[in-house]
Amino acid sequence: QVQLVESGGGLVQAGGSLRLSCAASGSIFNIMVMGWYRQAPGQQRELVASITPDGRKNYADSVKGRFDISRDNGKNTVFLQMTSLRPEETAVYYCNAKPAFINSWGQGTQVTVSS
Repeated sequence: QVQLVESGGGLVQAGGSLRLSCAASGSIFNIMVMGWYRQAPGQQRELVASITPDGRKNYADSVKGRFDISRDNGKNTVFLQMTSLRPEETAVYYCNAKPAFINSWGQGTQVTVSS
């Protein structure tokens, strides 16, 4: 089972930036497509970005050009650089495989964007 620990969230003003990190346990990280997801209050969790083991990236339309996903396979870590943040992007951000491992959701990291 893969364990995931997210960090790097916080409070930022609209237009600001944050860099999220996700540390993964397990020996299969290097063959996993990894994703960043977010869940705003009262809304369903959505996939924001994903990255293949060889670095191919995909983004939700709403974050294209502003977010950048990356990974360090040697350190079992995946990152999400977020810029030009918007208040509506306030949410708990999670990492997981894509498709997600149901039993591997971590605590997530809270991102709050003030207007």
